[in-house]
Amino acid sequence: MTTTQRYAPEILDLIRANVGPIPDDFDLPLPPMDPSVEEERDIRKQELAAAFRIFGKLGFSEGVAGHITARDPEFPDTFWVNPFGMSFNQIKVSDLIRVDHEGNLLDGKRPVNRAAFCIHSEVHKARPDAVAAAHAHSLHGKAFSTLGIPLAPLTQDACAFFEDQGLYCDYRGVVSDSEEGRRIGEALGSAKAVILKNHGLLTIGQSVAAAAWWFITMERSCQAQLLAMAAGTPHEIDRETAELVRAQIGGPLAGWFQFRPLWDQIVASSPDLFD
Repeated sequence: MTTTQRYAPEILDLIRANVGPIPDDFDLPLPPMDPSVEEERDIRKQELAAAFRIFGKLGFSEGVAGHITARDPEFPDTFWVNPFGMSFNQIKVSDLIRVDHEGNLLDGKRPVNRAAFCIHSEVHKARPDAVAAAHAHSLHGKAFSTLGIPLAPLTQDACAFFEDQGLYCDYRGVVSDSEEGRRIGEALGSAKAVILKNHGLLTIGQSVAAAAWWFITMERSCQAQLLAMAAGTPHEIDRETAELVRAQIGGPLAGWFQFRPLWDQIVASSPDLFD
C-alpha cells in the first residue's frame, strides 16, 4: 500500500506542508483503526494522563484549578477526569476517576472538582461528538480572556481557530452550578474552543490528544497576540488564507498528530505514567 493510500488527505496535506514531496514508503504514526471498547478506553486514559503531565510541565496548573476530561467509550454519559487537588505532574493512569453527569463517583476514591463537573458535564452534553475537553488557568489564556475578544488570525497557528471559536462573556465567579456550564456549552457551539472572559480557555477534541493540543497551541497563540498588540498594530492574515490554513492544520486528525512529539517526550521521561 502506498503512502497516499495509507493516509487521509488531511494528513497528506500536513506532511506536504512540512516536508514536501512524499515517497511511497513514507511511514508515520496514526490513531489505531477500529480498536475494541477496552482498547479505546485504555487509549483515552493514557492520553489523558499524558496530557496532565504535559500541562504540568508547561506551567498550566494553578493550585487545584484546571481539568481535562475524556468521555468513556462504553458509557458515553460518563467521563474520566483528574482527582480533585492532585498535581498535574504526578497524575498516573491509575489515579484517574470516572464520574457521571450528575457528579457521582463511579471509579476511583478521590472526589471530583465541582467546577470540573459543572463545566465539563454540560460541555459533553452539548457536544456528543467531542471525546475530550480541556480547561486550565494558563497565564496567557487568562490574560487574553480579559480583553473579551476572539483570537485573531495573526499567525499560522492562530488560523486553526479562525471562525472556529466561541466567546463566553458572562463570568459569575467559580463555576458551581450546571446552569453556567450549560451557557458555556452554548457559547462553544460547534467550535473547537471557547474563550471564557475573565477566566481562561476551553478546548474540545475528537480525541484527548487533539483537545490537549488545541489548548496548548491556543494558549501560545494568545501569548503571540498579546506580544504583538503590546509592540504595535498587528496585521491580520486575509480571510481566504486564514480559511485555507484552518483547513490544513485545524482538523481533528491534524490535532491528534501535532500532539505526537509531546506524547513521545512525556512517555519517555515518565516511566510511571501508565501505572
